[in-house]
Amino acid sequence: MLLWVGLGNPEPGMARQRHNIGFMVLDEIARRHGFSPWRQRFRGMVAEGSVGGVKVMGLKPMTYMNASGESVQAAAAFFKLPTSDITAFHDELDLVAGKVRVKRAGGAAGHNGLRSMDRMLGSPDYWRVRLGIGHPGDKDRVTGHVLGDFAKAEQPLLVSLLDAVSDAAPLLASGKPEEFMTRVALLTQDVR
Repeated sequence: MLLWVGLGNPEPGMARQRHNIGFMVLDEIARRHGFSPWRQRFRGMVAEGSVGGVKVMGLKPMTYMNASGESVQAAAAFFKLPTSDITAFHDELDLVAGKVRVKRAGGAAGHNGLRSMDRMLGSPDYWRVRLGIGHPGDKDRVTGHVLGDFAKAEQPLLVSLLDAVSDAAPLLASGKPEEFMTRVALLTQDVR
């Protein structure tokens, strides 16, 4: 079984913020691949399903971004999962909006959700699906950008990205991150 974690914040008013793109992607994967209904568990919301024939548990920590690792660690410990079976879907300032990159391990790059996961899991050796939200250009505007809702003009790209990641998810589940990234790029190229 794989544990796919969408990073975000639980407040309803935060649902459309760029920082919550991890929740948005996981919701779309769960919908598209017929996961069970979301239910409370591990200080988060979980849904189970199959992606490309691989059992996947989706987890949306309800602990707020800065404490995401508490929820992830509880689920990983319960299922005795190695960190290599965990994938975090999160917003990435350093990628152009709509770009997706997958990598295993690495630093948190200032992302508090990843920092919390690193601390609670005791290792940064998990997969990350970095979902580009773009940089506002000035470091003083970063917080407002990350915690701001996607603009109306960004909606077509957002919808295309969510669809593409969901469509390509079986490649990710089967351990083909390069093919996954290529498929997402092909599916979103006309919207950028």
